[in-house]
Amino acid sequence: MVNKIVFVAFLMLACAVDLYSCIPVSRNDPVIVTRAQWGAQPARGFTNLNTPVPLVVIHHSSVPGACFNQNACSQAMRSMQNTHQNVNGWVDIGYNFAVGSDGLVYEGRGWNRVGAHAAPHNSNSIGIVLIGHWVSATPPALQLQTTQRLIALGVRLGFIRPQYSLIGHRQVSATECPGQALFNQISRWPNFTPNFQFEENDV
Repeated sequence: MVNKIVFVAFLMLACAVDLYSCIPVSRNDPVIVTRAQWGAQPARGFTNLNTPVPLVVIHHSSVPGACFNQNACSQAMRSMQNTHQNVNGWVDIGYNFAVGSDGLVYEGRGWNRVGAHAAPHNSNSIGIVLIGHWVSATPPALQLQTTQRLIALGVRLGFIRPQYSLIGHRQVSATECPGQALFNQISRWPNFTPNFQFEENDV
């Protein structure tokens, strides 16, 4: 009973600080670090995402490498956003969400905005990057579990279709992303689609 009261009090405090922090409503939901909390620059534009989406695309960042605490992961987020905005010329960080080896989720473009991560499927997908270089090394179990919990949260909140397809970036582009070690992991996850093919009704 005491634990339940503490949990409710935590949610009330989080809501008072930042409405986005109210999203976790059960102990199985991941903690989402908001854009304000990791120090994001404002987006220079956005396009609304038509949800629920039929596709979840998994990435690795390659560079920056793995981060194991909120300060390091926040720095990684700022680094990626800087590259995406100022080098690539995109309006914002490309991913909808990122997951660190600290087990936290970092808000990118969020649930409602089209990302820039897996053309030509940006407008019908949620892009999730696992921060790190996962070609030969496997992400920590906590990072993998948090990613799965984030996907489950998206389904429960109605942003991802219950019968979504899960793929790695390499399945729609000539890239090693999300790295062989990570790809081996996600190929065993629910809804992984080894022979993914885009259909017009998936838009």
